[in-house]
This record gives sequence, structure tokens and C-alpha cells, in this order.
Amino acid sequence: MSARQFRPYPDYKDSGVDWLGQIPAHWRPVRTKFVARVNPSRASLPKVRNDLPVSFHAMEAVGNGELLEGLERPISEMGSGYTPFMDDDVLIAKITPSFENGKGALAQGLLNGIGFGTTELHVIRPGPGTDPRYTFFVSLSHSFRHPGTGMMQGTAGQQRVPDDFVINFAFPLPPLPEQRAIAAFLDRETSKIDALVAKKERLIELLQEKRTSLISHAVTKGLDPNFGAAKVGSASFSEMPDHWESRKLRRLIRRVIRPLVIEPNTEYREIGIRSWGKGIFHKDPVRGALLEDKSVYYIEPGDFVLNIVFAWEGAVAVVSEREVGMVASHRFPTFRHSGEVDLDYLLMVLQSEQGRALMAINSPGAAGRNRTIRLAQFFDEEIPLPPLTDQHEIVRKFRHEERRNDALLAKVREAIERLKEYRTALISAAVTGKIDVRGEAQ
Repeated sequence: MSARQFRPYPDYKDSGVDWLGQIPAHWRPVRTKFVARVNPSRASLPKVRNDLPVSFHAMEAVGNGELLEGLERPISEMGSGYTPFMDDDVLIAKITPSFENGKGALAQGLLNGIGFGTTELHVIRPGPGTDPRYTFFVSLSHSFRHPGTGMMQGTAGQQRVPDDFVINFAFPLPPLPEQRAIAAFLDRETSKIDALVAKKERLIELLQEKRTSLISHAVTKGLDPNFGAAKVGSASFSEMPDHWESRKLRRLIRRVIRPLVIEPNTEYREIGIRSWGKGIFHKDPVRGALLEDKSVYYIEPGDFVLNIVFAWEGAVAVVSEREVGMVASHRFPTFRHSGEVDLDYLLMVLQSEQGRALMAINSPGAAGRNRTIRLAQFFDEEIPLPPLTDQHEIVRKFRHEERRNDALLAKVREAIERLKEYRTALISAAVTGKIDVRGEAQ
């Protein structure tokens, strides 16, 4: 797929704007401030009674291209700490990495036409000669997102796109009927692309489910289906082959703590652990002066480590050679294993459906994701343990199947990235006049 399959306009002219270059001869370059209101105040909203119910959208409800379902609140509850907007306003997440990732939406279907959201939003309210949907597609284009990223201000991790960039952003504007034609074309084409992406994302879900199923079968059935079944003394694991043992975790792993004396001018690199078996990631280096209020410890290859808050989501891992010299906070306790258990086998057990359930049982908490595991209680749980030679063979066979599964996952993810890149390229080409889609919009 390529935007090059569409024809260019017959005539172009110099836009007078360096980054825009040539634009269709009948288009004109404009700045946002001349065709729209940027970040209009609450005073711009219609005068309504205080008890009028309106929409409220947290940042997670501002999707990539759509405004997801929000909450209903009376307007009297919407104080100065929230960003006001109306139907047909264009919303743009202004904080990193949401801005770079294209997070934003066209506000439509708001309760009584009024909405409020996070302060981390830019709001563009198109004027009479500017189509809201066309404006929204401009906000998704490379032409907007790339320079906006370069203009971000603030500290690392807290950078934001400044108001001035949005207010003074220059973009090409065709006549209103053509804006609508371009928006209709992009609506149709991006819907097709989004449907393809959704199918491939569903395939990823199925491949991930297959991986979990493979693990669960391996750590509960073993290598030979002809063995009889025995009970496991566990709230999660019910049966195992009758020549296996049921062992408490505290007999298989022991906690290790390697104290670290923090030097203020020395750089340290912490680890984190992703949920759902996705392993360890490395945080950016920080000077010791920024860690002095934290309890951090050295980790070593061969350590078993878990995230105490998200263990119930499968946030467990084994430290590798890639983490030599790195540190972990108190939220990532580390353990060494006894000679009775293969660490990779233990990892499989705790990444299985039953293992995650075992961690969830021992991770009380509210309905949110933060659920701290009770380690002492968790260590009293029992898991199925085959002979060590069987553990090695189970791991070997699973890794072989996992490599095949991962290769398929990589291909599907690559295809999704290509589709998303094509989507953005198509939007960018259409709203900058590189392609003529007027005859394609029907």
C-alpha cells in the first residue's frame, strides 16, 4: 500500500512556508489562530444551568482518533482544574508520549454538547470556514506531530507541546467543500485500515492465549500424558502427574538483599518488570542524588525477581547478563533458587494461568491495578514440581514452541506497524495536497 497510487493535483504554487513547500494552486496557507480558536476558556461555553449534566473524559478516554465513553457529571462540579470543550472541537493530548503517539479525538456526541477533561489537552475550535473533521486529520498528520514533538518544553518525561506552537501552526487549507471531500475520503480509508489492524490485533491476542495455554499444559500435564494424576495442595493448581511432587515456594527460593550505598554523583540504572510475562525493561540512568530517598539494591544474573504491585498480572522475570550492574527498588524483591528447581521452569509456572491466579489470590486490593502481593503468604503456596531432568526438558520443548509463536507475533506486529505508518502517510499526503482525492471520496 502506498499513497503514491493516488494522482497529484494538476497545478501547484509556492506556499511561502518553508516546511510546506508547494501546495495546490487554489489552496492557501493559514495559521491556526486565524481560522480557529485555540484553548477557548470556559466563558466561551453556552450559558447553562449549574445542574446540567455534561460529559467528563479522563485522559484514558481520549483515544487514538476517537473520544471513548466518558462519565456524566453536573457542570457545577467542573471547576477551573478541567479543560472545557464542545461538540466538533479537536482535542490533542499535549504531554509526552501521548502527543507523539497521535493521541487525540474529535469531540462528538457529548452530553448536552459540552465536555470537560484533563488539563493535558489542547483544544482547537474550528471557525465557520474550517471543517472540524478536516482539522482533526491535520492534527494527526506528520506535518503537525513531527514539528510539535521538536517544540516540546519541560523536563524529561514531563514535556508538553506549548500553546504557541498550536496557535501559530501553519497548514494548507483548501476550500470548504474540498475539506469535506478530503475528510470523507480519509474517514473511509482509515476505517478500512483500522479494520485490518483490529483483525491483526485479534490474531496477536490468540497467539498470546496460545502461549499461555502451552505453558499451563506444560506445568500441569508434563511430557507424558500416560502418567496418572495426583492432587496438588494449592488453591490454583488442582492436579499434576503422579510422579511429581507438590512443594511450597519457600522451599524452592529464598530472598536475597544486596544493600547499596548510594553515591550522589554516581549514575545508576534501575530495572522494571512488564506485566503479562513481557520481562524486564531498563529505566533511564539517574544520578544517585535523585535516588537517596529510595531503597535500592543490587541485582545479579540468575536472580528471580517480581513486581510486588503487579505480580498478579504476571510481572515476574529472571535477571540476565544484560542487567549486570543494575539496581532494583524495594518494589522488586529478588530471590535465589535452590538446586531443586530450574528457574525457567519456575518462571513458566508463575506465568501460567494457574500461577497468575495463585499470585492474584495473594494480592488483595481494590478494583484498580495496584494490588500488593503478600510475600509470606504467597511463599506458603504449593506448586507442582517434576524431577529436575523433566523440568529441563519441559523448558526446552516449551522454548522451541515459544520461538515459533514469537516469530509469528513479530510478523503480525510488523504488519500492524506498516499499516499504521501507511495510515499516517495517507493522512499527511491528503491534508498537504500531495495527492488529489476529490474523485476518490464517493
